[in-house]
Amino acid sequence: MRDSQNILALAKLQPDYIGFIFYAKSARFTSGVLEKKILKALPKGIKKTGVFVNESFEKVIETGKEYDLDIIQLHGNETVEFCEKLKNESIKVIKAFSVDHSFNFSETINFEGFVDYFLFDTKAEGGYGGHGMTFDWNILERYRGKTPFLLAGGISLDNLGDLDKIKNKNFVGIDVNSKFELSPGIKDIEALIELFEKIKKTN
Repeated sequence: MRDSQNILALAKLQPDYIGFIFYAKSARFTSGVLEKKILKALPKGIKKTGVFVNESFEKVIETGKEYDLDIIQLHGNETVEFCEKLKNESIKVIKAFSVDHSFNFSETINFEGFVDYFLFDTKAEGGYGGHGMTFDWNILERYRGKTPFLLAGGISLDNLGDLDKIKNKNFVGIDVNSKFELSPGIKDIEALIELFEKIKKTN
């Protein structure tokens, strides 16, 4: 997210996480727009998540401190060693993987113990998420790891009911983005209100 009033409007819904993208090639890039004072004003229960793509370790650390981030989401080709260095700094980490029908979940094995969550997002050409496309969620049953995971990629009000079919015990949450935007970085609060209401009814 980028806009201060939009961020505060979403905060009233009390999501577990709010994401801020620090990747210059993204249409949702926050640099020069995001107000630090707004982040500091967010309720403690909302985890401020910084999204990075193939960024240097030093820049991730610097940005995390500058914006008082609670958790780092790595959406590029970051290594196990990179994640380990962050964990050694007592930083919580989400590691994203781009998934299609041929994805081998054994790619996650070496990251076990060095990240707090995996994020399984739809693989797409020429980008790192935020494209609004889904993959076949049935393949999540192939995941046998111990690390809990979040699901991203094209989740909308129309397919929300299909999430109930995911039986993997390590599935703990969803990451929604483009299907709940009015424009890149600006969330559709009315649609999110409906999303939160539907989620509460199913829990």
